[in-house]
Amino acid sequence: MDDPAVGTAERATRQEISARPSPRQRVADIWRYRELLGNLVRKELKVKYKNSSLGFLWSLLNPILYLVVFWVVFDLVLGSGIEDFPIFLLAGLLPWNLFSTSLGSATSSVVANASLVNKVYFPREILPLAGIGAALVHFFLQAVVLIGALAVFRYAPAWEYLPVVVLALAVLLVLGAALGIALAAINVYLRDTQHLLELVLLAWFWITPIVYQYKLLSDKLQEKSVLLLVNPMTSLVLAFQRGIYNRVGGPTTGGRFGGATQSSGILPDASLLWYLRNVAVVGAVSVALLVGALWLFGRLEDNFSEEL
Repeated sequence: MDDPAVGTAERATRQEISARPSPRQRVADIWRYRELLGNLVRKELKVKYKNSSLGFLWSLLNPILYLVVFWVVFDLVLGSGIEDFPIFLLAGLLPWNLFSTSLGSATSSVVANASLVNKVYFPREILPLAGIGAALVHFFLQAVVLIGALAVFRYAPAWEYLPVVVLALAVLLVLGAALGIALAAINVYLRDTQHLLELVLLAWFWITPIVYQYKLLSDKLQEKSVLLLVNPMTSLVLAFQRGIYNRVGGPTTGGRFGGATQSSGILPDASLLWYLRNVAVVGAVSVALLVGALWLFGRLEDNFSEEL
């Protein structure tokens, strides 16, 4: 005969699983707690620059330092062959900084707010999203450096491609949210996740065409160059570069910043639809990943209190 106690336990487990909010319900819960999300974003920003003399100016110094180092090494010393290399670099570096900072903050967010998780109820997904929101604020602050460079050197972006840049930014946030929510839940159980992420991001940076031109690899791979687009950040970075840097190649006689005197095929000389298609594909994959991440987070959050 079946044990009544076992049957009761199984029914209770099934009821508990069925009671878990669906990804759609979780999104609705996050929207209801949007005011809390805004408060946590402000808290992230205040904590980061607490007792700092320069405050938000540190966000501007980060891309400036990267710009100087990479410009000297890759353009002046090694000869990158990219005209107006600083503009090219900033166009790809800013979205990458947003992505990497978002993942870093989101992954450690639940563990870093253990006391808050154990005290009050709120959708826990808000914690990694708050880290991403703070990273977005830094992105707009760092964009001041790029806008200033464009204004000073009277460098005109490709206005017709700017909608692709806006779309790429939205897709980048969705991708960051998907990976950040999943990694935040996994990091509660496997604390090495946040350290492993640093190594993964380091390798990911160098396989993304940020300090070198996309055509450098695509010309070598030729018919296999489509494999480069398997990296979702390639399509997003290319969209930013096409809209802001606005240079698809051709011989040159040197840029405003000195360095190499010839550039050929820096960006894919493709239509607006090509860039839109690539960003849209990454967007569709990112939405699917976000749904999966919300489901995974729901499965793992039951034991957060015990693990924290």
